[in-house]
Amino acid sequence: MNDVPASDSGLFPVLRAAISAEEPVALATVVALADDAVGVTMGGKLLLRPGSDTLGSLGNADLDRVVERDLLGELASGSSGVRHYGSQGEARQETVSVFLESFAPPPQMLIFGAVDFTAALSRVAKVLGYRVTVCDARPVFATKQRFPYADEVVVDWPHRLLQKVGPSLGFRDAICVLTHDPKFDVPAVIEALKTDAGYLGAMGSRRTTDDRNKRLHDEGVTEEELARLMAPIGLDIGARTPEETAISIMGEIIARRSGRLAPSLRDSEGDIHRS
Repeated sequence: MNDVPASDSGLFPVLRAAISAEEPVALATVVALADDAVGVTMGGKLLLRPGSDTLGSLGNADLDRVVERDLLGELASGSSGVRHYGSQGEARQETVSVFLESFAPPPQMLIFGAVDFTAALSRVAKVLGYRVTVCDARPVFATKQRFPYADEVVVDWPHRLLQKVGPSLGFRDAICVLTHDPKFDVPAVIEALKTDAGYLGAMGSRRTTDDRNKRLHDEGVTEEELARLMAPIGLDIGARTPEETAISIMGEIIARRSGRLAPSLRDSEGDIHRS
């Protein structure tokens, strides 16, 4: 068993700077070693920043490579936890226990459409830790005064904003299309389908949804691609008010992210607002 290398102390300024800048960063720390552990440093640390060289070491190059891969996975999911390895990173062994701690930026929520439901959804999403962007091409409606809980209010066409920020979206992020105008929502959904966002939902009645789906098919969207779209948006909980609808949307996002089954409006039948 080795002592913690003095060089590991230099990781913390880099870690603090990344967290302050809301840049993704993850830290691995050896927290336990079995008696037969070889070449691994108790308390050894490995700092990972996507796109930059990894800093530090756990004491074994093979273990470092395996843990680096797992740190990327933790960052992608925004999770942390203890994992167990062999001395050289072997799976299904418990010789080495490593705490993988991810510091992922807040998940992003893009809401398209400056409507009453948007104000409620931006408020609930902000409470749940999302960085919220509201986008609408109409400057008279897309104002910070109307959406004080949004981190950013953008006056632009939804599909143009997605062309700019789409490549940065991942599994933890959500896109909600709350417009009811084909010239807004059809291009927005088409562009959203090109992203890796974990959730894509669109508001509308069942008739509006059927009409939108037909327009999307006419634009070349396949059934497989359309299966990503949760429309009508939200859980089937009888929501009526903007606030209740916001809760139903966030509930659906949480269920989809965690892989839990929940009664989505998309998968049910009948009146959306039935008593």
